[in-house]
Amino acid sequence: MESAATSSEMDALKTKLRATWSAGDFGQIARYYPKDAENFINRLNLKPGMKVLDVACGTGNLALPAARAGAQVTGVDIAPNLVEQARENAKREGLNAKFDEGDAEALPYADASFDAIVTMFGAMFAPRPELVAAELKRVCRPGGLIAMANWTPSGFIGQMFKTNSAYVPPPPGMASPVLWGVEETVRERLSEGISKLETKLQNVKWVFPFSPAEVVEHFRLYYGPTQKAFGALDESKQAALRKDLEELWQKHNRATDGSTEVDAEYLEVIATRA
Repeated sequence: MESAATSSEMDALKTKLRATWSAGDFGQIARYYPKDAENFINRLNLKPGMKVLDVACGTGNLALPAARAGAQVTGVDIAPNLVEQARENAKREGLNAKFDEGDAEALPYADASFDAIVTMFGAMFAPRPELVAAELKRVCRPGGLIAMANWTPSGFIGQMFKTNSAYVPPPPGMASPVLWGVEETVRERLSEGISKLETKLQNVKWVFPFSPAEVVEHFRLYYGPTQKAFGALDESKQAALRKDLEELWQKHNRATDGSTEVDAEYLEVIATRA
């Protein structure tokens, strides 16, 4: 059982994480990979009428294509502004989806409520992976699917996080989110209560109609973790971080016309609830 001090520290961390993901405008990041999210959903072969939960749903990149496929979709996210954007996006399309504010470590739903649980670059960021794993399994019905898309440590976004962490270390004791992108770790975390687990490396193709330097500025403005990293540094360290990030994007950029095109690897995880 958590001590009062530990509980207090976790409450403070949760408040900080909520502020991080509420910062900027994640919708301006998510709009650059909707096709990759749609492809992820399409590979699951969801059937009309299935009850689907999108955990850490952001602005609805997975929830919307799942709803278009006829699923009854619920999305949940820790950041209230993202929940509101997701509602607006679903309403605009007239889709059958509802969105709640909530925590991936303590989902506000009954046991075995859903036929499929999906999460893309979302649940991996909760600080206590053992609780996330337990909750994903708890709300999934026997025989149901749990599908995750998690950035890998060696992939491009993993390298971006590593660059940020060199300047702004993660909170002490918090497991690295990209460990969810390591197959052995995922198998260990999801071993109990799972009858089948398959993984496959996939890529998001990031395409921005502007230069790598402008991509870094775009992330600084709109991506909460990057915005908060810059905000925690003095002017000289901000300049150094910007330089390192620009070099990273430039190094991996395949475009030659002044735009930016980078492949970012993630681990696709498809588990069947026992």
